[in-house]
Amino acid sequence: MIGTTEAGQKENLSGGKPFNVEEVRQDFPLLERQVNGQRLVYLDSGASSQKPRSVIDRVSHYYCREHANIHRGVHHLSQHATEAYEGVRETARRFLNAGHGHEILFTKGTTESINLVASSFGRKFLNPGDEVLVSMMEHHSNIVPWQMICQERQARLRVVPINRAGELDMDALESLLNERTRLVSVAHVSNALGTINPARDITALAHERQIPVLLDGAQAVPHMHVDVQDLDVDFYAFSAHKMFGPTGVGVLYGKEELLDAMPPYQGGGEMIERVTFDRTTFSTLPYKFEAGTPSIADGMGFGAAMAYYDQFDEQEVIAHEQDLLTYATDQLCELDGLKIIGTAAHKAGVISFVFEDVHPFDVGTILDQLGIAVRTGHHCAQPLMDFYGIPGTVRASFAMYNNRSDVDALVAGVRKAARLLR
Repeated sequence: MIGTTEAGQKENLSGGKPFNVEEVRQDFPLLERQVNGQRLVYLDSGASSQKPRSVIDRVSHYYCREHANIHRGVHHLSQHATEAYEGVRETARRFLNAGHGHEILFTKGTTESINLVASSFGRKFLNPGDEVLVSMMEHHSNIVPWQMICQERQARLRVVPINRAGELDMDALESLLNERTRLVSVAHVSNALGTINPARDITALAHERQIPVLLDGAQAVPHMHVDVQDLDVDFYAFSAHKMFGPTGVGVLYGKEELLDAMPPYQGGGEMIERVTFDRTTFSTLPYKFEAGTPSIADGMGFGAAMAYYDQFDEQEVIAHEQDLLTYATDQLCELDGLKIIGTAAHKAGVISFVFEDVHPFDVGTILDQLGIAVRTGHHCAQPLMDFYGIPGTVRASFAMYNNRSDVDALVAGVRKAARLLR
């Protein structure tokens, strides 16, 4: 947060440097390019964020100066690469305020993290007749894995409803919790609506009944402070590529006692203690869940991405993105025939909208011709679109490098699209 010194000067109390969006934009080389002869206006960070030079340079440096396989070699390069890679695990531990480094598992991303929990937790704890709770607003990655394991274990997937604003029905959640509920798995922030779910309240309700909770943090980590100990969440999953890091790497945080009790997700090298043809004993945490050679270079870039984010005053970044959200919402609401889908009281930097009698794809196509990158379609949330009775939306999603000029371009582009299509 920002405080005031005795001299009346603003003082940064969070330890981060002051935030200046125009300086930040200079760190992202792709923002300098043009698309269709127009300045690129990138409003698709909810799908994947752009990368700062520090992340790009870190990946390049690894391949140029450090590459070797990790955890297995006695030679200098292997030892150095191992130390650097495990340093990223410690960075992730601090980033989430996890209690122990071995509670941080590296995965390919949020999708694999949820599949890991569904498979390993499900095989250990789900029995016929048991139940798993998800919400109406979930991404397919937090629906399909649970459908698969529930079918395999003859368990039941139950859905917590939402209201028309896109807010979780907490009374319904409480009423659905029962003696057969084995896990609650919900989005911290909805990718399609921007809704920020009350994570502490969800975990508190579930823990009153000794039910563990998984939070899909893919859309939360880039936009807010996440402290897994404060949330008291049992599992937390997120991806590097949505928070300025490389694709193909992510984190699953899990409480030690649960991870210890769960069987390995995959078998292979690195996750073993001893192998014979008769039996295998598995390694300790976190390695029993990390079979095979990981994406080492992307892991290094992931560490650089977390370091990049951490250098700024977090409250200033949050305030900047909320300003963009409010400004864009106010401007778009002035357009005739436009309806915003998802009007929760607490939202991250996501706006989804539809036009009467205009398909979202057509709007997105015209915006692309103007150099404006948005996402159109169902956003891997088809049950949510069915709830609203629409085929999809146009989604603009913000990151710290966006500015009001990007919003102005979006509003002008949407106005033009409406004029051409209606």
